[in-house]
Parts: sequence; C-alpha cells; structure tokens
Amino acid sequence: MTKNILMAPFLFIYSFIRHFFMGVKYVFFDMWYNMVSYRIDKKKFKNRELNGVKRESFSNNEEKKSDKVISLAERQKIQQEKQELLEQMRLEVNSRKIEKEYYYYYGTRDGVKVKDVMLATNKITLNNFLASEGIDVYNIKKATLPNLMRKLGLSEEKEMSIKDLIFWLTQVATYLKAGITINDTIKIMAKQAEKNKVKNRLYRAILYELTLGESFSVALQNQGKVFPPLLINMIKSAEATGEIIKTLDDMASYYTEIDKTRKEMISAMVYPVILLVFAIAVLTFIMVYVIPEFIKIYNQAGIKVSGFTLGIINLSKYITSHIDIIILGLFILFLGLLILYKSSKSLRKIIQIIGMKMPFFGKIIIYHEITLFTKTFASLLRNSVYITSSMEILTNITNNEVYKDVMVETMSNIARGDKISKSFQNKWFIPDVAYYMIVTGESTGEMSLMMEKVASYYAEAHKNKVTNLKSFLEPIMIVILAIIVGIVILAVVIPMFSLYGQLG
Repeated sequence: MTKNILMAPFLFIYSFIRHFFMGVKYVFFDMWYNMVSYRIDKKKFKNRELNGVKRESFSNNEEKKSDKVISLAERQKIQQEKQELLEQMRLEVNSRKIEKEYYYYYGTRDGVKVKDVMLATNKITLNNFLASEGIDVYNIKKATLPNLMRKLGLSEEKEMSIKDLIFWLTQVATYLKAGITINDTIKIMAKQAEKNKVKNRLYRAILYELTLGESFSVALQNQGKVFPPLLINMIKSAEATGEIIKTLDDMASYYTEIDKTRKEMISAMVYPVILLVFAIAVLTFIMVYVIPEFIKIYNQAGIKVSGFTLGIINLSKYITSHIDIIILGLFILFLGLLILYKSSKSLRKIIQIIGMKMPFFGKIIIYHEITLFTKTFASLLRNSVYITSSMEILTNITNNEVYKDVMVETMSNIARGDKISKSFQNKWFIPDVAYYMIVTGESTGEMSLMMEKVASYYAEAHKNKVTNLKSFLEPIMIVILAIIVGIVILAVVIPMFSLYGQLG
C-alpha cells in the first residue's frame, strides 16, 4: 500500500508527459499532415463528388428552370405592371436626384423570370441599364430593408480582401491587354461571378456607373469602401496619362508585396502568442488536474505542507474552485481592452509606443511601418499623385497612430512651404537610413527612386528580423516553460521526501 502511494505521483507525471507529447504530435504534425494531404488530393475529392451528384444537379436545374417558366396569367400581370412602371418613370423624367438607393427589380430574360436588388440613382437609369443587359423589366420598387441597412452602415459594402484585390487587378489588366474595353471586361467578370452574388452585384454596380458615363476611377469610388483610396487615386492619375494597364500591373505587384509583408508581420506576432497561450494552458492543466491529485495523496498519508508548497497548493485550490469566474473575468478584461483600444486614440497610441519600444518586437513593427510607408509613397510619386493627396492616403493606409501623426505634420509643413524631410527629422521611430534617403531624394529630385530603395532595404531587414525572432523565441519559450513547470512540480513533490524519511 505504502509502495503504491510512493509510486503514484511519479507514475502520474510519467503518464501525463507521455500523453502530453502524443497530443502535441497530433496537433502539430498529424493534423497538419492530413490537411496538406487533403489539399494535394483536393481535385480527386471534387471529381468524386461531382461524379456522384452530376446527374442529380442536372435534373434539379431543369426542375428549377421549369418552375420559372411564365404562364399566360403571369404574362398578363407582367404587362399590367410594366405599364405602371412606365408611368412611374415618366414622373421621374424631371427628377434631379443624385443620391443612390437600393431598388428591387423584376423582369424576364429569355422567357425566364429574374429578380434582384441593385443600387441606382433612379428607376429610369436602372431600367435602361437592365435593358442593355437583355432584361425586360416590368417592375422596380425601392428596397426598404437594404436602404435602412445602408443608412445604418450594415450593407454589404465591405473592403475587398488583398487576395481578391490582387486577383481582380491581374484579371482586369489581362483583359485590357487583350484589347477588350473596360465595359466589356467588367461584363465578362460579372458573367464569370454569377454564382457569387456579392461579386456579381459589385461588378454590375461598376458596369452601371460606366454606362452612366462615369470614368473607371469614379465607378470604383462610388462603390463605397470596397476599393482602397490608394488604388482609386492611382487609376485616376493613370486615366489622365493613359497608362491604365501599367498602373494596374504596378498595383497588383504593390499589393502582392504588401500582402507578403503583412503575412510576415502576422507570423512574427502570432508565433510568440501561440507559445504563451500554450504555456498558460499547460500551467492551468497542472494547477487544476495534477496538483489536486498530490493533495489527495498528502491527505491520505497525513503529510503537512508549508512554505512555497503550501502557496502552490492554495493557489491550485483557488483556481480549481473559481475557474469559471477567472475565465469570465479574463474574457471581460480582454473585451474591455479591445473596445478601449479601438475607440480611444490616446490608449491605442500608448500601446503602440510600448510595442515599438519592446526588445525584438519593436524593430519588427518599425521596419514594417517604414516598408509600408516608403513602398506606398514611391508608388504614389511614380504615378504623379499630388503630394498633399499622397500624404492623406498614407495617413489612411496605416493603423499606427504614431506614424499617422507624422503624416499630418508633413501635410502642415507642405502647406507652410517646408520640406517633407523636416517631419521625419529627430524622430526615434524613423531610422537614420530612411531619413537620410528622404533628404537625398529631395536634394536630387529622385524621391520615388529613393523611396523604392528604402522599401527594398527595410523589407529585407523586416524579413530577417522575423526569421531571427522565430529562431530565438522557440528555445527561450521552451526553456521558460520547462523551468516554470519544473518549479511547480518540484514544489509539490518535495513533501514526498518527508514521507520517505518517516518510512525510513
């Protein structure tokens, strides 16, 4: 009996470590290996699924199509609604309304009923646009709910992801190089995106603007926050110089590099966070499940504990009995800090300054911001965007309040006739190399070239810092985790020696 009591904690620790590493192997190897295998064989999976449902899908489509065939009674009703629509459009002839609203439209195309929602100035322009697409419209009415959601800022107009934006830019540039007009290009893309309602509506909204006689840049600008201001300004400048294709290619390359830098930044920040969460999870497991087992053994053996061991045991008891309150409190604290971070500029700035002054992480944040700034500034200068507009765009591309303040200061200096470099002088978060390159660019008149060189230099420096950080953090975090776990385990194992003394 005594032998079993003595061996129990060691057997428990051995079992815990063994199953712990089995779990780590599954999470960090088996799961990812299976995901990669699935990605490789994805086409096989898809072909297998398509072969199984192809005939069923074909029959279902035929049934759906037959359901939409218009009966004689429906045709008569459609003609009546069409007459009412014509009367409504006559009343709108003298309307000078500029603000757009969402409209539901109902029509027929190739003998099949169609309906959808679209943003338009009025019923006349919408009807003309849909007629050009081969849709015979018989009814148009205001969409109350979409209009209300748009006023509340809850509409589908959300910023396009960088991945989708790169693909979109490449696709548009390719069609234009083939000699296809911009209107036909957007028509083709809308046709290709018929299964994706969000993209299809976006492309048709752009096409609607183009049919009204708006320029390509204005058509993109009228889509709200879908397209970034940087891209819109670049295209606007390209329309004046006639280099639209070159600009689209340049912007595709620009966003590809920005996406690469962004992923490196995320990788640098996520890795230590994962290790920290992992360490906290292990410690919590030990406190909640492992130490209570030792407490049971001590109680059975009648061992009295004191000092550091008693503190660890009391902490374990508290965590075990209040685990739900602790988790809820941490969640509320995290949520509160997140809300304050987003709503309070001063708090956000303080946190960002602390992050930029931290060892290892600070340089990564600074190099990322400098790369983003110089690369964007170089693209703006290369495309002849006005310097004041450039600074306004640069203010919007970063979420870092420290660098936003520099952009605002630069705009003020330009208004007073001062040099751009004055805003970057003697700033702790502006590396000397970047500052002197800006000064050189101003002196030689080759600002765009200098900015490109600075961007290349700090992009490489950022990449090296991220790689070094990963290499440095992994062994450090593992050692720290091992030390903490070892101290906790040792603290609760030490009383076992007193039991050995009693038995001896």
